[in-house]
Amino acid sequence: MRVLYIGGTGTISASCVRRSVQLGHEVVVLNRGLTAARRPLPAGVTTISADISDDAAMAGVLNGEEFDSVIDFLSFTAADAAAMVRRLAGRTGQYVQISTASMYHKPVLALPIVESTPRHNPYLGYARDKIAAERVVLDAFEQSGFPATVVRPSHTYDDANPPLPGGWTVIERLAAGKEIVVPGDGTSLWTLTHAEDFAVGLVGLVGNWQAIGETFHITSAEALPWDVIYQILGRALDVEPRLVHVPSEFLPLAAPDWFWSELIVGDLSHSVIFDNSKIKRYVPSYQPVVTWSEGARRLMAWRFNHPDLATSEAAADAVFDRLVGGYRDAAKVFQSLAP
Repeated sequence: MRVLYIGGTGTISASCVRRSVQLGHEVVVLNRGLTAARRPLPAGVTTISADISDDAAMAGVLNGEEFDSVIDFLSFTAADAAAMVRRLAGRTGQYVQISTASMYHKPVLALPIVESTPRHNPYLGYARDKIAAERVVLDAFEQSGFPATVVRPSHTYDDANPPLPGGWTVIERLAAGKEIVVPGDGTSLWTLTHAEDFAVGLVGLVGNWQAIGETFHITSAEALPWDVIYQILGRALDVEPRLVHVPSEFLPLAAPDWFWSELIVGDLSHSVIFDNSKIKRYVPSYQPVVTWSEGARRLMAWRFNHPDLATSEAAADAVFDRLVGGYRDAAKVFQSLAP
């Protein structure tokens, strides 16, 4: 199997590359070579540096190349997807587009979520772009036989990237005894998936010809309340989290400059439970094993071993202080109105 990863050094893709190498694939990674320091590529991987938005550059690096499978982590819009269909037609036996489970209908209409759940997210532009990108490759499959498979990760993390609004800043605040903002009342259910588990499912679809024309989500089986997610993290740090519950709809008003505000309103604040029956039928070896308790301990080990990379960001820290302060001020106003 000759496999091309477009991306390959990111939070999810690095684990998938390692899994492919373990299974004996001939792996080629195409990206701009900017993030390999945090997640080095395994020995034996061939690297190609190119800007995927540059048609001329891509034509040059793909000239004469053919692959059994291409896994694309860098297709975000309909235009991106159309470009890859054009570039890869006749060059690959399978094109795996990495989409997102954020596209499933919000607010959630019914649980568990399955692959046929309607795609509709009016709150999150990222999800709408991914829906449009999916349509391009699935239409290409239906109209011309373009060998597309669509994979939808949910909230996936690895040891170097905490799956929390604010990233390492949240962990540093927890460790310092500062207050942490939890959207909503902390009881909505959320699913966190370790990238090593995700990789088993994704790489199991590589070269799985029955998967062409199909869509899959690949997630953990855990669905934990947000309060519990932070409490488990606190145990890994040996601290008691100080949680402040802020209504999700207030975030875009109080922190419109914060990347996570739209993502929380459009995705993270909604309870989700995923039915993974389909990926298990196509990849019988898929069985998530990294619980959030284990994942939290692994994050703390990575933090200990990489103190220069697991650092707080001043801008994110200021957002948390602003949200906590706003919540406290609002609470005082409501208390003053009480009879």
